[in-house]
Amino acid sequence: MIAHDPRWPAIHSALSGLREQRRFSVRIVDADCGAGALLIRAVRHARMLGFTAIEGRGIGGSPALIGRARSAARRASDPAIGLEFASLTLDEALRAERDLPADILLWRGPITAAVSQAAILVIAQDDRTWLGMAA
Repeated sequence: MIAHDPRWPAIHSALSGLREQRRFSVRIVDADCGAGALLIRAVRHARMLGFTAIEGRGIGGSPALIGRARSAARRASDPAIGLEFASLTLDEALRAERDLPADILLWRGPITAAVSQAAILVIAQDDRTWLGMAA
């Protein structure tokens, strides 16, 4: 269940920290987004914290789950939030993120060089955070 995702405290902390730095924009990527619930919750939370330009990108390998995520994103409409969901392989997704690393990458697997290059901050499944690219 999304309410009990072990990454949520780290997501909240990372978003709060960015707002304390007076950031108004944030880019969050969920590299194994499933039906998109955690990413949608994260972008809504960012909006509640005062972010005014929020980009969320969900990536997954299941076209059916990506379809459900897209439907959920349409229902979560807010002009300050841009949500995109794509069915890509992990290699394609990480390669695409290297050029413009996300502020936060939500991740389930081991932290590899490719993963750390895809974001400034990686939040792993077991609630660990990892600083990737230099901020």
